[in-house]
Amino acid sequence: MDFELKTLTRARICSEKCDALLVLIPQDLSPADDPLSALAALAIKSGDFEAKPGKLLGTYRTPDIAATRVLLVGVGDGSPKNIRAAVTAGFAALKTSNAKRAVLCLSALDKPSPEVVRAAVVASSEATYSYSTTKSKAAPAKLQRIVVAVNEVASVKAGFDKGVGLVQGIEFAKEWGNRPANHATPTLLAGAAKELGKLANIKVDVLGPKEVAKLGMGSFMAVAQGTAEPLRFIVLRYEGAAKAAAPVVLIGKGITFDTGGISIKPAAEMDEMKFDMCGAASVLGTFRALAELQPALNVVGLIPACENMPGERAIKPGDVVTSMSGQTIEILNTDAEGRLVLCDALTYAARFKPKAVVDIATLTGACVIALGGVRSGLFSSNDALAQSLADAGESSLDLCWRMPLDDEYADGLKSNFADVANVAGRAGGSVTAAKFLQRFAADFPWAHLDIAGTAWKGGAAKGATGRPVPLLVDYLLSQVVPPVSGKVPSKAKRITKSKPAAKTRA
Repeated sequence: MDFELKTLTRARICSEKCDALLVLIPQDLSPADDPLSALAALAIKSGDFEAKPGKLLGTYRTPDIAATRVLLVGVGDGSPKNIRAAVTAGFAALKTSNAKRAVLCLSALDKPSPEVVRAAVVASSEATYSYSTTKSKAAPAKLQRIVVAVNEVASVKAGFDKGVGLVQGIEFAKEWGNRPANHATPTLLAGAAKELGKLANIKVDVLGPKEVAKLGMGSFMAVAQGTAEPLRFIVLRYEGAAKAAAPVVLIGKGITFDTGGISIKPAAEMDEMKFDMCGAASVLGTFRALAELQPALNVVGLIPACENMPGERAIKPGDVVTSMSGQTIEILNTDAEGRLVLCDALTYAARFKPKAVVDIATLTGACVIALGGVRSGLFSSNDALAQSLADAGESSLDLCWRMPLDDEYADGLKSNFADVANVAGRAGGSVTAAKFLQRFAADFPWAHLDIAGTAWKGGAAKGATGRPVPLLVDYLLSQVVPPVSGKVPSKAKRITKSKPAAKTRA
């Protein structure tokens, strides 16, 4: 999808030729002397339209308006949340049309903020996104270009640019989250990371089984030993600030398919376990957005990637393994494998002397029961970090909710045969999983995002959501210290189009 930001007042937009014109109408619409304003005022007065968020009224070849289709869309008070709901509804109504170029008109809003424009761009992408990589006869998307029309460009350009950057990252995360496991193996996931390494200020290293064994990542290797697919430990670096500046480290769970291992999952909906690498996909997507936005900070991404399969060498309940930290772990349930790969990545993260570490994982079904698909679970041992992430969730409309980490929750992880067990029973399962990870994150400010309920949708709308890329990007941008010179890094380059990822065959 191509996006363009353009100055178009309500009067000028009436002569703008396009296949579809989506006009966002606020509840406090100011009167104006132009055909578009007259149409909206008449529709409201007659009771055929109201400016509540998501309410729609469509017309075709309206006199004095050059657009083929006009769609009035209510936005209520014009908040970013209502803008998202309105834009989503508007483009959903256009899905069956033949529109190739659409204009999204924000000119009826009274001085929209950069956050409003960003919300509009991101919602446009979400409403029009379609996965096609593994379809043999996928029809190309008809809608190719969206023009965002405002009364004045300069005041909202930063929000537009941020929205375009987020679209790049969200769509990259969706692409890899949606791919079937045979098209998103650990090796292919590492290949996706290497492609990101070609972008400005990003470097990538990929470690294989021998390098991981040398590091002593016994917990990570134990999960991978039941599959023929070799593991990969992916290290990404975004270098936008001075080398001396401490980085933020993002760790993404990269289980490219999770059968549950010997503690095998039920067959129903097991296909959705291809989404168990959405934590990894969100890290890749965040780096894609960083390449577009070029903020002045340093970020490290760590992705332990492997499959969890019940092969003849698979770990068994009761096995004891030694993690990179030296702590021994009794594996009581092989389906609690995400924490086993993350704990070694957390230990590895300490070498970067990080400012903060955030791990992102589709970790527990218990978090889905607790929070559903609305908010991600947030766990942290550091109040300031937790508050920054929660604030980023609010500003990005990618919500999270802080969960407890009381010491008593760790009691169930005690083991007679190792330093710690990998599960503690069903009660408080998302919290006890976080308590397990906390043991390996004592040396730095740490937070854990459980995205099991938010990373993908099931049912008729099955697919990856790209969350929590918006939250992570807003958090990272909040950590940027403005440079004294105000100069952009020399390697920075502007990318203006949101292109689908290239197809890769297994």
